[in-house]
Amino acid sequence: MRKDHRPYWLKHLQLRMRNWRARRFLWPQFDSIGREPEIMDPGSVQVFGERIHLGDYPHLISTPDNPIRFTTLGHRGKKAEISVGDCVLISPGVRISAEESIHIGNACMIAANTYISDSDWHGLYNRTRPFRCTAPVRLGDNVWLGDSVIVCKGVSIGDNSVVGAGSVVTRDVPPNTVVAGNPAREIRKINPRRRMITREALFADAFRQAHNMDELDRMLLAGNSLSGWLRSLFFPRRGD
Repeated sequence: MRKDHRPYWLKHLQLRMRNWRARRFLWPQFDSIGREPEIMDPGSVQVFGERIHLGDYPHLISTPDNPIRFTTLGHRGKKAEISVGDCVLISPGVRISAEESIHIGNACMIAANTYISDSDWHGLYNRTRPFRCTAPVRLGDNVWLGDSVIVCKGVSIGDNSVVGAGSVVTRDVPPNTVVAGNPAREIRKINPRRRMITREALFADAFRQAHNMDELDRMLLAGNSLSGWLRSLFFPRRGD
């Protein structure tokens, strides 16, 4: 569909049902979850393991055909942990797998199909023995990972840094640095003295943000009707 044919009341009824579904079935799977999570399709967020934490205002854009996966698999009595900060955006197909520790800072943006892991999962010479060669992964605040990035074990990425699409990060990235490639290498520096507007700005006044989004919905969906929405589903026309 080229546009949303739902009437305003129907869209917001569906949103309330989606939020109820998330609270009832998804939120209990996390060890902790912060304020006002926005989860596009709760049924396609897959959580396996303990000690998985989401901060305030997480935005998970998961889809049934490209789910988001959080996995912790500790061994030998250890417990792995995934910690996600505030105002973080996680896109479809992202996989975050921890055998030891993965920490993601505030206001990070993680694009589709990114893979973050703190382990090789098997030894180089003994490939029958799992959980080998682990080292914690840490993303600073306001890190941006492009589409299909791979972040390998033991990597730290500094505040405000950007990783280009398709890159494989095998070594630490300093703060305020743009890297790309396989393996990822520095392309340029980001000026730390310039004003940086992060995702946290979206939630500085969460009430006003919600009000503005509601007003936008009222404007965009004005004139839509239930009969028009049903017609678009069963008898679509050119331009729908």
